[in-house]
Amino acid sequence: MGKTEGEEKTKLESVKNYLENKGKASTVENEFPPKFLEPLVLDGQCLQLMEPGRMVFSMKIPPRLLNSGNYLHVGAITTLVDLVGAAAIPAAGFPVDTGVSVEINVTCFHAAYVNTSDTDTDTSILII
Repeated sequence: MGKTEGEEKTKLESVKNYLENKGKASTVENEFPPKFLEPLVLDGQCLQLMEPGRMVFSMKIPPRLLNSGNYLHVGAITTLVDLVGAAAIPAAGFPVDTGVSVEINVTCFHAAYVNTSDTDTDTSILII
C-alpha cells in the first residue's frame, strides 16, 4: 500500500528531527530506546540530502572518534555507516524496527584527521 505524499513527507520530517536531535526522540510517536553510541557518533552530523530511501550526511571529525594514530577509527566509521543506514529505513517509508545490517562495506581512500577532514556518508536502501 503506497503512502500519500503528505504521509511520506511527515515520515521524512520525523526522521530528520530525530537525527538533528542527535538520537534523542522528540516525541513519544518516534521514541527510540536510549543508546550510548548514537549520540556519541551522530553528534556533529550535518544532514545534506534526504529523499525517500536515501540520506547524505557530512561532518568534521571530532577528537572523540580518533584512534591511537590520530585519525578516524574504523570502528567509528562502521558504526556511523550502520546508524545512518538504519535512519534511511524509515525515510524509505518502512517502520523504524524494520531491518538489520547483515553486511556493511566500508571503503577508505585516505585517513580522516580531526577537524580538518570533511567526511560524507551516503546511504541508500537497496532491499528490505
